Amino acid sequence: MRKLTYFIACSIDGFIGDPKGDASSMFGFLDEEFLGYLTSTYPETIAAQGRGPLGVEGAENKHFDTVIQGRGSYRLALDIGVTSPYGHLREYVASRSLGTSPDPAVTLIDGDLVAAVRELKAEAGDLGIWLCGGSQLAGALLDEIDELVIKTYPQVYGSGMPMFGSGFAVTDFALESVRTFGNGVLVRTYSRKR
Repeated sequence: MRKLTYFIACSIDGFIGDPKGDASSMFGFLDEEFLGYLTSTYPETIAAQGRGPLGVEGAENKHFDTVIQGRGSYRLALDIGVTSPYGHLREYVASRSLGTSPDPAVTLIDGDLVAAVRELKAEAGDLGIWLCGGSQLAGALLDEIDELVIKTYPQVYGSGMPMFGSGFAVTDFALESVRTFGNGVLVRTYSRKR
């Protein structure tokens, strides 16, 4: 069974973006040390437009071979003219409103999201599935998430888009590791307690 990992950036107070989903204030923390970690440890999470400049264009995927994102997250790429932001992965976008995929490399999930994710998890393979965002998608898939990798930036938003856009549900995870960086960023990894 392959793992579904919610690999996400958030503020200290647990928001992945402002009320409209903008998280560009976190980009200021992408310094040499932190980018070095991301490009060496999670190169597959670097989007197409950043892979060349960051020297990971041909990098081997280390954790994931599939990415799932919501329409809002995907819209960020579409708004800058990128229809396949993670072409080095199998790309899925959960959306009932897009209608048709703007790119043959991107598969839309417009039906039963949980069933689709369970099918992907049941596939054979050593690499997992990256849940890229957003909030509503993570909330809908909370029961399917096996691992959290949370990049916590030293900012407080006060309000905005929460990590999980769902109703109240206590779900336990076990802390596996914490990595700290000189810029104040923490990367915490949790595994699902089942």
